[in-house]
Amino acid sequence: MIDNQNIVESYKKHTRKKFLFILASFFLLLLLVFISISIGSYPIELMKVIETVIYGGDDVISNVIWQIRIPRVLTAIVAGMGLAVSGVAMQSILRNPLGSPFTLGISHTSAFGAAFAIVVLGAGSIQSSSIDAVIQNNPYIVTICAFLFSLVATLIIIILAKYKGATPESMILTGVALGSLALAGTTAIEYFADDVQLSSIIFWTFGDLGRVSWNELLIITGVVLPSIAYFFYNIWNYNSLSSGEESAKSLGTHIERVRIGGMLVASLVTALIVSYVGIIGFIGLVVPHIARKIIGGDARFLLPASCIVGSILLLSSDTIARTVISPVILPVGILTSFIGAPLFIYLVIRGRQYW
Repeated sequence: MIDNQNIVESYKKHTRKKFLFILASFFLLLLLVFISISIGSYPIELMKVIETVIYGGDDVISNVIWQIRIPRVLTAIVAGMGLAVSGVAMQSILRNPLGSPFTLGISHTSAFGAAFAIVVLGAGSIQSSSIDAVIQNNPYIVTICAFLFSLVATLIIIILAKYKGATPESMILTGVALGSLALAGTTAIEYFADDVQLSSIIFWTFGDLGRVSWNELLIITGVVLPSIAYFFYNIWNYNSLSSGEESAKSLGTHIERVRIGGMLVASLVTALIVSYVGIIGFIGLVVPHIARKIIGGDARFLLPASCIVGSILLLSSDTIARTVISPVILPVGILTSFIGAPLFIYLVIRGRQYW
């Protein structure tokens, strides 16, 4: 005879562990925020950082904290959240553990659109300023082009799934092919670009959080946060899809609408982040697997956990990139690839089947 009381207690204990993991991750993120603000080429004591943030401080320290480090830290948090939650949504929608903006070619097609805007539309040039060496003359054109080209890749994948009955594996392979095609197109643009344009593209594609100021951060946040709210609104749909399309249909899920809407929103988030900070690989691919391995595949816990873990991974990577060979600052995209690739291989070897 089944002991219902034990089942309920076991479920509550399991749920409590998930809440504790999310809460512990949140406090770890807060700690990393203050540590990241305090270290750099101009080190500031941790207590001085807290005092300046709460009560204010002298002009030099205040400018370093509020005009340079806090925008960079907040960009890492918001971008990490956006890329991670997009990866969770794509993996849930496609029911494939390899689904992410990076593997589906969306990041590379966004990069091609941005490179097209920089060279053909003249949206980027090299200037010397206190913010960065590369200034985008019109970041809105870059963002629009990045989104439109990522939309093309998304629509190709959706059409393949809808009209050709493609398997998740073939959709992933299509994304890899689209990414390769976009990379070839970007290389062709670079071949015909002049020295200034070529330098601008290469510097842009490195992936760097330091180029974002308060204005760009507000734009990114204004898109990422409503997109996260949209994914949270569809939590029940993502959980129903995890049981298969037939089961999801029987539960009343409009699969086509959920799939198209999720892919479009994930594409917008990815395109916006890529257009402002460059290509940052493996966040959207690895973070959902890390969170899923710890707390399981329930989207109610997986989405918030992935948001926090994504922020932690990107913020810690950027902090290491700024300090590992200080005063030289490494592009964060290089570090996330170095960390993400072996970590993903480890998860594949040691992980379990979730789909």
